[in-house]
Amino acid sequence: MGVDVELQPGREAVVRVPVATLWSSPEEIRPVDRPALTDTPDTAAWIGGMDRDQRVGECVLSQLLLGERVLVTELRSDGWAHVVALEQPARKLDHRGYPGWLPTAQLTPAPEPDPSATPLVVDATLTALRSAPDGPVAVPAVVLGTRLAPAGRPVDGWRPVHVPGQAGPLWAPEGDVVPLPTERPEAKEVLAVAERLRDLVYVWGGVSSHGIDCSGLVHLAWRRYGVTLPRDADDQAEATTPLTLGEEHPGDLYLFARPGRRIHHIGIVSSEPRGEVRRMLHACYLQREVVEERLPPDREATLIGAHRV
Repeated sequence: MGVDVELQPGREAVVRVPVATLWSSPEEIRPVDRPALTDTPDTAAWIGGMDRDQRVGECVLSQLLLGERVLVTELRSDGWAHVVALEQPARKLDHRGYPGWLPTAQLTPAPEPDPSATPLVVDATLTALRSAPDGPVAVPAVVLGTRLAPAGRPVDGWRPVHVPGQAGPLWAPEGDVVPLPTERPEAKEVLAVAERLRDLVYVWGGVSSHGIDCSGLVHLAWRRYGVTLPRDADDQAEATTPLTLGEEHPGDLYLFARPGRRIHHIGIVSSEPRGEVRRMLHACYLQREVVEERLPPDREATLIGAHRV
């Protein structure tokens, strides 16, 4: 991995790959992580190559999507960059955003934004960007919630988009990208996005439709509609409005903590509560996948409240 000479500490950059994983330290990398570290990381192969326990390794902090902005704070000669993820608030860690390490080759200098253009967002679970309409795949596996800049009018069912690190526009299936909403979505619309990720594998730190964790599911579902929530569950709790239990509606959030401990889990309310019966959609650490279920006794015992975004 070589250092891009245009990247400099103190300047912004953007992610140039479909999914970049944010690491706690280059020294914590495991052999199984190699597919996620290349200039063109294969996130699906990385997750598929891990066993149940490896998928919850705490060396992974978060993930960033194609075009996501970071502030570069350090560049190492061995090809690693320390960054702050500016679109993932993490107040307890850094007031600017979520800090961690990325391979430098997965970044490119930030382009000048076009304030007159309405951003697009990927609405498909996964899509591929092509070098021409219906042409060869140039960037595979672009995930739900990725924001792209339009590069002109659609042609024969294909939409041209600007992609960081690419000299010319690439083409997305017109039905896979939509204008980023300018109005706040209803909570039930966000729930519908999260429901499309049901059965997705649980990955600690995951924020993509390859694999995801509990707060990543909440963050990504709202990101699809242009709403930026913090990355971690306890920060998400601080950024949302408490409700009295019984007042929650589908799309609200359930929060969980043990006595005297910080919030350790979050889920999305999936149906109206009926007496003591509550249901949620969540990325479950125990089951290692995204599930919709009635709160089991162990969840009821640690339920501390409901919040609204």
